[in-house]
Amino acid sequence: MAYSDFTQATLETKFNLEFVQVQGLLEHESVTASDYLQQTIQRNLSLAIAINTEKARSELLIAPMLVELKEIYPQVSLFSGTEFNVDSSAGLNGFCDFLLSQSADQINIRAPVVALVEAKKEDLNQAIPQCVASMLAARIFNDRHQNNIPKIYGIITTGSIWRFLMLYERQIKIDLNEIYLKPLENLLGYLGATVRSQ
Repeated sequence: MAYSDFTQATLETKFNLEFVQVQGLLEHESVTASDYLQQTIQRNLSLAIAINTEKARSELLIAPMLVELKEIYPQVSLFSGTEFNVDSSAGLNGFCDFLLSQSADQINIRAPVVALVEAKKEDLNQAIPQCVASMLAARIFNDRHQNNIPKIYGIITTGSIWRFLMLYERQIKIDLNEIYLKPLENLLGYLGATVRSQ
């Protein structure tokens, strides 16, 4: 079993989780986007939409946003397509699309705080179980390494639309508000809130 094999029902049963839908999960303030990011997204957006594959959206839209976030918050490390085997017996193993860690160490995952999943076929709801499984793995990883991080955030995105989740104790909060790529300052504010809150 891998992160992508989970269903919501399996997560509820196996890990005793409660899924709650909310609106307005994160308090955020707009964060100024660099000229570089503005030009990159302006250049890449129509191409990513035209190609319309997960790989294109990942490389052209998602990765530039996360690199910008790392520039703004240098204490955060970014991992892409990294194998994250935490508990094979529980099915918490496989590759994560993206992980953000509360550590400047860019070589080793130290304290994961955000798991980001690319929505397959642009279906945000279908990606929720995979994201939640990655978030659970992050929490177990942190517990094993004595990282006291009570809240783990999750993000599901198509590159154009972003949705935020939070794991706290046994509850998964899913924000029903969809955040759009533009304005960039608004999205950067939401992304920043997931790493600042730690």
